[in-house]
Amino acid sequence: MKTTLFIIGVIWLFLWEILRVYFIMPFPGSQQMNSVHWAYWIGRNILWLRLIGLVLVCYPIVYFFIQKQLLPKILAAVLGIAYIVVFYLFNYQYEADKMFYQPKHQLFANSADDSTNTRQLVIGVVINQEAKAYPLQMIGYHHQIVDTIGNTPVIITYCTVCRTGRVYSSFVNGKNESFRLVGMDHFNAMFEDATTKSWWGQATGEAIAGALQGHKLKELPSNQLTLAAWLRQYPNSFILQPDPSFKKQYADLNGYDKGTVKSSLEKRDSGSWHPKSWVVGVVQNGTAKAYDWNTFVHQQIINDICNNQPVVLVLEEDTASFHVFNRILNGHVFHFQKNVNNTFMDSITHSVWNMDGECIEGSEKGSKLQPVQVYQEFWHSWKTFHPGTGRYEE
Repeated sequence: MKTTLFIIGVIWLFLWEILRVYFIMPFPGSQQMNSVHWAYWIGRNILWLRLIGLVLVCYPIVYFFIQKQLLPKILAAVLGIAYIVVFYLFNYQYEADKMFYQPKHQLFANSADDSTNTRQLVIGVVINQEAKAYPLQMIGYHHQIVDTIGNTPVIITYCTVCRTGRVYSSFVNGKNESFRLVGMDHFNAMFEDATTKSWWGQATGEAIAGALQGHKLKELPSNQLTLAAWLRQYPNSFILQPDPSFKKQYADLNGYDKGTVKSSLEKRDSGSWHPKSWVVGVVQNGTAKAYDWNTFVHQQIINDICNNQPVVLVLEEDTASFHVFNRILNGHVFHFQKNVNNTFMDSITHSVWNMDGECIEGSEKGSKLQPVQVYQEFWHSWKTFHPGTGRYEE
């Protein structure tokens, strides 16, 4: 009976320590299941679960050590050491916020003092006329950058395993909230707020577990493009600088911009419509649509309709920066074709438009197309977090 009780207690202790982290980290099979609520429940009750396990094993351990037999003592000691190892690994090594840290020194430079390669991809944000750019290679490691732009507190988030960049207001229920990286849900980064301990999905900004489940963070407009393309539009922008404390971590993401990074979770599938193929995603009035990156690069400009909204997707000559605009202007639906010198032309007035959506030549000169929020991410992420999404076909 005592041996049976000891075995049950040991299994109990090991099981909950492992499952608490397994369900929310990219272990084999863990991200294919809907396990967030299990993980959340375990995390909220882990102290009680540990206490139950310790109660189950304490009496058998005392009994083993007062007996003369050596084998039970050795077995109890070995399993005790094994539990300590598992406890350490799953509480101090495998947890997300023990692997990915926030910058220790958050520094910015203006374009004149910046040494960032202008071909690098950035997430660009403008609020109240203040512009800032955040290289993917940096925010990809940190997962979030807590900042203030135009006197507005924001969190710049990025998940390299989904290739999703999102910018959110950090206000929750009227309070400027802080978040920590807690794990993943279907390969997407997940954050926990400090006040209610609710868990929030990075790709959607929605609380998926906890007291605030169903609430959403306010998303703010952002662009993913090369630093050169960003500075063309916002020459006075500030650029996030590398934190010297994380040189190795940034170096591990060399090649991420082009999808050639070594990690199998982050490396691009060069084919179309595979799990890690790149897509461009657009949402109009609650309806999502995905555009294959290979098709986009081939066509360079795509005139389409998303949920009855005419849109145009344009790719810059660097084949990395892209934009989406509403094709309706002054009550007319425009159709565009690619032009030379990083411009495009409409078929109605034959006016010339630049990549910022501004008409620079022709009868529409001075007009500006309305930008549409657009994302580039892995196909597996887009279809998971936009169920029922449409697909653009040539």
